[in-house]
Amino acid sequence: MKNLFSKIFKNQKDSPNDKDLNEQYNVMKNIILETAQKYADESQFRLVKDNIYEDLNDGDETKYRMTISYESDDDQYPLEDILDKFYLHVSDFLELENEPESGFFKRELAGELNDLINAQAIIGRTVYNQDFLDGKDVRVRLVIE
Repeated sequence: MKNLFSKIFKNQKDSPNDKDLNEQYNVMKNIILETAQKYADESQFRLVKDNIYEDLNDGDETKYRMTISYESDDDQYPLEDILDKFYLHVSDFLELENEPESGFFKRELAGELNDLINAQAIIGRTVYNQDFLDGKDVRVRLVIE
C-alpha cells in the first residue's frame, strides 16, 4: 500500500526540486484556549489546571479535555497531525459554535493529562503542513512556529 502522504518518483526527470515543494499549507493560526460552557457544570467537569478539565463521567485515562479555537482553511489538516503528534482525539466538534464559512473552528480535544499539557505548546503559534524530500519521496511534516 502506498503511503498516503508520500509520492515516489521513479526516475530523476520526474523528481521534484525544492521549488516544486509546498513550503506552507493547511495553515492553522490564532490558536487560543477556550472555556466551553459545558465546563460550568461541576457535576460533569472539574478544572485540573490551565483550562484542562476532567470529565467526571469518563473512567478512561483519556478523560481530560481542553477546548481550542483557531482559524484555518482546512478543518482536517493540520488538526489530524496535531492529534497524532500529541496522542489526542476530538471528543466534541462543538458544531453549534463553529463558523466554517469564515474559517473559524472550535474543537474539544481529549487525552491523557500530560498529553494535553504538551499540546498546549500550539497555543498562540502558527501550525502548518510542509513538504520535504526524503530521498526520492515527497513527504509531509507538521511545523509549529
